[in-house]
Amino acid sequence: MNRSSPIEVPRSGFPLYGSLHLLAKGFRPFVLLAAIHAVLLVPMWLAVLHGRLVPSSYLPPSTWHAHEMIWGFVSAVVAGFLLTAVGNWTHRETASGRALAGLVLLWVAGRVGLLFAGVLPRGLPAAVDLAFLPTLALVLARPLIAAKNRKNFVMVAILAALFAANLVVHLEGLGLLPVGSARRATLASVDLLALLIIMISGRVFPLFTRNATGVATIRSVPWLDRTCIAAAASLVLADAFIPPTSNVAAILAGVAGVLAAARSIHWGARHSLGDPLLWVLHAGHAWLVFALLLRGATGVVGWPLGSVATHALTVGAIGTLTIGMMSRVALGHTGRALVAPKWMTAAFIAITLAALLRVLTPWFAPAHYLGGLISAGALWVTAFSIFLFAHARMLCQPRLDGRPG
Repeated sequence: MNRSSPIEVPRSGFPLYGSLHLLAKGFRPFVLLAAIHAVLLVPMWLAVLHGRLVPSSYLPPSTWHAHEMIWGFVSAVVAGFLLTAVGNWTHRETASGRALAGLVLLWVAGRVGLLFAGVLPRGLPAAVDLAFLPTLALVLARPLIAAKNRKNFVMVAILAALFAANLVVHLEGLGLLPVGSARRATLASVDLLALLIIMISGRVFPLFTRNATGVATIRSVPWLDRTCIAAAASLVLADAFIPPTSNVAAILAGVAGVLAAARSIHWGARHSLGDPLLWVLHAGHAWLVFALLLRGATGVVGWPLGSVATHALTVGAIGTLTIGMMSRVALGHTGRALVAPKWMTAAFIAITLAALLRVLTPWFAPAHYLGGLISAGALWVTAFSIFLFAHARMLCQPRLDGRPG
């Protein structure tokens, strides 16, 4: 072989898929699929509410909706983020090419299986859907163990807990657990996602804001971060194992909200207002604080606003933070400048308005509940449609700087 003309092998390690950039890094397909799922799922749910669609699932419609938002949409976002982040943390590949394609197909099969469960063998949709998170956890554990990166083993533990909650949902759907088990598991899974947000936001939001603004006083407060994480983890356990008639979970939610608010005082939110990629993250964290405090007040004072607090967390915090982080990851990891693409500011505003409508309508205008729900859904779809318009092409193209991934 002529040493002066070596054969180039893609650094990603998948010659068959060397030209298929969508499978070069975990964030690419999963961010794209999450956005597509977000655009499709909410109109489907609104059609279900209006009696124009009945999903062929063994799960009740409301449970199916919650399941697909958590273990469909959010799981795709989490997968894309962790597959990329763990690679950066360990300097080892997580999944690309055929391995990544397998994960993607498994996630897609779970969505299709739940939608058409009525025509598939009993138990098959559950088995396929349940396989995704353990497979993802194994893919992530391999580089973490090899690098002895003990600090981030907690991410695998969170995936394991999300799998356990998903298992409970399916077991109730199959008639193997009593009615009400799925609701508690779903609530605990939302708590788990709040815990994940608290952990990740404390690590990166002050860093992102300080780097972008140059304000040296922006910082995290480690002991506040640790205390907030402990309170959020306790909330997960309370919702999972303590009877819902108790006020323990509400008190823990309120404590976690106070701690989350206190630690963010030093994050420089006021300095982020000129940068949409920054303020959307601070806005999402503010929704998290509001949701936790509202849940605390709901439980302690007795306000009948439990679902409002839940949607403040899901549509407000999770919806806002996912679209903000998806945009940031898509830009930064394709070699582009961290500048919000055209129209993305409108998308961030739309998701914020969607959350406001979803939260405030049942609170202040219950007579217009369905109208508010439709308007919130339309704004949600608008936000993620703009995201797809602005980012889909870059997710399928090579990095601008020529680096692998």
